[in-house]
Amino acid sequence: MRLKNAALVSVVSNSTLVVFKVMAGTITGSVSIISEAIHSSIDLAAAIMAFFSIRQAGVPPDSDHPYGHGKIENLSAVAEAVLIIIAAVLIVLEAIDKIKTGVRLNMPGVAIAVMGVSVVVNFFTSRYLFKVARQTDSPALEADAKHLSADIYSSLTVFAALVLIALTGRHIIDPIAAVSVSLLIFYEGVMITKKSIGALLDNSLPEEEVTSIKKILDSKSDYIKDYHELRTRKAGSERHIDLHLTVCANETIAKTHTTMDIIEGSISKELNNCKVVIHPEPCTIMTDMCPGECGWNKDNGGKTRG
Repeated sequence: MRLKNAALVSVVSNSTLVVFKVMAGTITGSVSIISEAIHSSIDLAAAIMAFFSIRQAGVPPDSDHPYGHGKIENLSAVAEAVLIIIAAVLIVLEAIDKIKTGVRLNMPGVAIAVMGVSVVVNFFTSRYLFKVARQTDSPALEADAKHLSADIYSSLTVFAALVLIALTGRHIIDPIAAVSVSLLIFYEGVMITKKSIGALLDNSLPEEEVTSIKKILDSKSDYIKDYHELRTRKAGSERHIDLHLTVCANETIAKTHTTMDIIEGSISKELNNCKVVIHPEPCTIMTDMCPGECGWNKDNGGKTRG
């Protein structure tokens, strides 16, 4: 519910900004504001996609999707990024045309006011979305928040350009500002695409998260002999972790199961929304460091079980 509410807030704020920017761009003839309207339209499309992808990603696993529907969020993020890149190209083409043909702004004060309001609205909305995205690990919501953050900087660029135009009367600044906006938008789109495609290709979790998992496993030496074949990936907001544990061969199934529960619980406390799968294996060579009660006889040299 929290994810859906955050996505809905983004839809409402972007819808409002699109309307005001289109009106301001039409009244003033500013290509930079029109570019911002296009940017906000893409943000709106992204917010709508995030809203529906988050809702679909929350559907429980079924017979066709036993691992759940989390990657729908990653697909949504890729689609959003492609839209951003297309918007950047369209803005550049329009700005170049205006540089060639010339442009003159009407009522620059209206344009300045609209862009100032846009900066304030996007600042508070993006901060809220980032907060929820961090708490829920939602890639779709994170992508949406990044769109709005980019919109803040692009809006500030346009705002500053409009102020300069009002002070100097040099209207050529307007399409130049539009090109600057498009470059920022393009970069953001490329970064989101890279991250989202990596998730679709089952990239490992970030290094710092893998290190945290290893530290937890190392701290459980009283329960396990060692671990290996640690694999991690992410699907939407879900982290998937699987590994093999070596435990005492004479240990009861109940005790091994308890050990796995302890490890799973420790990892889940450290990292949000984890799905941990552990495969236990019996230890075949015992040493003085053996953590289990296997009746190992030191007189046999520690090579076999007693």
